[in-house]
Amino acid sequence: MTDQQTPVLERPVQDKTPPAASAGPKGPKKKQRGRGKMIAGILIAAAVIIAVAVVLWYFVFRETEDKGEIMTATVEYGSIQSVVKGNGMTKARNSASVTPGNGTILELYVKEGDQVEAGQQLYKMDDTSAREAVQTAQESVDNAQKDLQAVYEKIGELTIKAPHSGNLREVADLKAGDTVSEGDTIATIVNDTKLRMSLYYSYAYENSIKVGQTAQISIPAIMGSLTGKVEQVNKVRFVSPEGATHFEVVFVLDNPGTLTEGMEASASLTTADGTPIYPYQNGKLSFYETTKITAKASGPVESVHLLNYGDVKAGQVMVQLGAKNTDEEISAKEEALKAAQEKLVEANNELSKYNATAPISGTVLSCSLQEGMEVQSGQGISIADTTQMVVEINVDEMNARYVKPGMMVDIDQYGTPYMGIVESVSMTATGENGVASVPAVVTVDNFDGSMIPGTYVSYSFVASESENCLTVPIAAVMYVNFSNVTLPDDLDAPPAETGGMDDMGDMGDMGDMGDMGDMDDMGDMGDMGDMDMLPEDGALPEDGGMVDSGGAVAVPQRYAGGAFGRKLGAIAIPMPDGGVNGGMNGGSMGGDGLNTIVFVKAKEAPSNAILEPDPAWECPEGFWAVPVEVGLSDNSRTEIKRGLNEGDEVYIGRETQSADSWG
Repeated sequence: MTDQQTPVLERPVQDKTPPAASAGPKGPKKKQRGRGKMIAGILIAAAVIIAVAVVLWYFVFRETEDKGEIMTATVEYGSIQSVVKGNGMTKARNSASVTPGNGTILELYVKEGDQVEAGQQLYKMDDTSAREAVQTAQESVDNAQKDLQAVYEKIGELTIKAPHSGNLREVADLKAGDTVSEGDTIATIVNDTKLRMSLYYSYAYENSIKVGQTAQISIPAIMGSLTGKVEQVNKVRFVSPEGATHFEVVFVLDNPGTLTEGMEASASLTTADGTPIYPYQNGKLSFYETTKITAKASGPVESVHLLNYGDVKAGQVMVQLGAKNTDEEISAKEEALKAAQEKLVEANNELSKYNATAPISGTVLSCSLQEGMEVQSGQGISIADTTQMVVEINVDEMNARYVKPGMMVDIDQYGTPYMGIVESVSMTATGENGVASVPAVVTVDNFDGSMIPGTYVSYSFVASESENCLTVPIAAVMYVNFSNVTLPDDLDAPPAETGGMDDMGDMGDMGDMGDMGDMDDMGDMGDMGDMDMLPEDGALPEDGGMVDSGGAVAVPQRYAGGAFGRKLGAIAIPMPDGGVNGGMNGGSMGGDGLNTIVFVKAKEAPSNAILEPDPAWECPEGFWAVPVEVGLSDNSRTEIKRGLNEGDEVYIGRETQSADSWG
């Protein structure tokens, strides 16, 4: 190994050339090599940054004339359908559950999958206690009804009426305001239009006297006789002091108005051969009817029509008493009856659980019962009529107005098609996450039972349709801001439409990106053209969209097609400061707001073209921006209601343009 001496550094002499540096390694050289590595790293990083910036500028921000070949389409007549699609859950139109009462299942007559008819017995249990409960409840109802009826009858007794025609006697001294108690005597009414008399005849004439037989009634007080009739023949046994046996005969006669009770009288009859028949002794006349009127209810006297010896007719009101706490009494009795009836219903329902029958005809979907088992809570039998199913759907608010009862609906369940019919549409919408929908019910025939309750199906139906209408590809329609343009004077301004857009709105001039050559300052990339990332108030869009130069937020579209034309792409939503608000609120074309245009190829400007379109629209050379009114859209074409003619050539894009999720 060769020894190497470390060179000695001598202080250089002034005004002399310093000695040459030694070729051997020195400490300061190591430090210089580390500094070089640092410089190299910085240069590499700068190169990477420059390369990335150049790539971004070249592929993203660089203006180029090579935009690709223009693609066009022709305005044609055709038909467009707006199809609504969604999912819903199936369920049987009619279903019922049967839950047994507490006890043991003695016999079970059905199992899962069985077909049953309404009224068919499902099982049998010991129902002795349940029947006793029903009997007790029925007795309570009967008693409550009697109590209530008694109250009503008692109220009816407040009006005291004549039970029959007659003459009043022994009337009570009553006046309005007096209080009558139950049982008080009001008056005695006698029917003196007829008189009755009872006489006794010897049994020797038993077969000679008949009911209805005519008799002559002799009345000494008037020294005359009147004709009467035999009313009754009573075979009693009256023994006279002489030891003869007699029977009773009752006579009745009309009162000429001069007779009264207590007058002595006699009656003579004759046998078939004319032999006179006389009574054992004379009798006395009595009134035909005598009734003592008593109050059957208590209350204050409101009115009175009582006069001694006054004549009355049957049903005539004699005294009217006022009600006393009757409303409270009736209410209490009615409540008692209602409670008793509810208990009876509960008892009968409980009894029905012990020997249940099928409430509907259908299929036994589930049965958790077994013979001999003690019934637990939640166990029972489920029955459903699956011959007709219903599907509950929710239609978005934009298409709900097109859904009507009777519309046909295509139903698909795991590849099996069915045909449904809209049965009803709710009049009330429900909202969730800012989107409103209207519930509707669709019925589906399921005679073969292939559709299973509680499963999901997909549905679709044509909400609206336009036939023989002008159409263009959806890519031809742009949704722009008319705030900064002047519309032609003769434009028949149709109402503005909202919907999808095939670009990001006013994205601005992408060439105004700043000085890309000066890479020392990466902030010098310009202001991204006329594109603002936030509205003036600084609020971010709730849907996470971007803000275009017109003040509109571009947000992802919820769906394509529908009853209102919308394209896949983005929808311009108005910001609070105005911007596109006019159009979104239904403003007409020509006012501030979002509107629809189509670029039409023509040598000269059409009469309804916008002569000075907004530069942000990027109208291709040789084309004119024409305002249009759009209608329905499907997945490929949009209906044009106004603004274009058949055969017009319209711009739909460029061949080299690529589309991302925004359009």
